[in-house]
Amino acid sequence: MSRELNPTQAFWLGHLCYAAALQIPLSAYVRAQTVRLADLMAWEKRLLVQRFLLPSRCRPARFVAVEVVV
Repeated sequence: MSRELNPTQAFWLGHLCYAAALQIPLSAYVRAQTVRLADLMAWEKRLLVQRFLLPSRCRPARFVAVEVVV
């Protein structure tokens, strides 16, 4: 069954899709946009609960392997 997005849902889903297409974390994405990170994350959660298909979020590695040369 297909559901239509209302304009508000489409606005926030659009932001999530664009951030995913750019392959940047949401925190970096909102710095260049006029939206707040808290709002974007809240809408991500809301759309997920409403069972809309969301793009995969870019999650850079928090830890990186290093090699110590002595």
